[in-house]
Amino acid sequence: MRGEFIEKLENNPIIAAVKDDKGLKKALSTECEIIFILYGDLCSIPEIVAKVKDAGKLAMVHIDLIVGLNNTKDVAVEFIKENTRADGIITTKANLIGKAKVLGLYTILRYFVIDSMALVNIEKQDGHGQARPDVIEILPGILLPKIIKKIKTISRVPVIAGGLISDKEDVMNALNNGLLAVSTTNEEVWDL
Repeated sequence: MRGEFIEKLENNPIIAAVKDDKGLKKALSTECEIIFILYGDLCSIPEIVAKVKDAGKLAMVHIDLIVGLNNTKDVAVEFIKENTRADGIITTKANLIGKAKVLGLYTILRYFVIDSMALVNIEKQDGHGQARPDVIEILPGILLPKIIKKIKTISRVPVIAGGLISDKEDVMNALNNGLLAVSTTNEEVWDL
């Protein structure tokens, strides 16, 4: 299952990240095959995911940003699995990865790379009894090539980038330095 997800990322390295209904509508009309859902609530998320799936795209829900599900409990992941057709979750909470994997969901663990402690956390991502995510996402996505290379060296899983990706140069910087894909809310980048 993980191999299919990685292959889809390799074949579609620009991921549309949507933060409202207007962005969702635009993303559904692009060639982006993967949609990161960064908005919604307990009541609306099943319908948002349904729109993505009905358009034939892969739906990844950023569970931390969904009102009513943004806690550290396994039940939030169970809700996504049982009440939506989502393909996977995105989270900053490592403890949710294991539950999502048991339920057959793809997993992305997000890291904010703001200091050297973030690099330490990336390096030990599958330690302390935590399940290893399918992919990690580093933010901001406009990191210097030297930092990207360091992260690629210490990560045990493929790496994508998100946050502040605003043009073709940012996309090429990430991809040329070995990252698998980029996610962005910038609609202009979706059509590159």
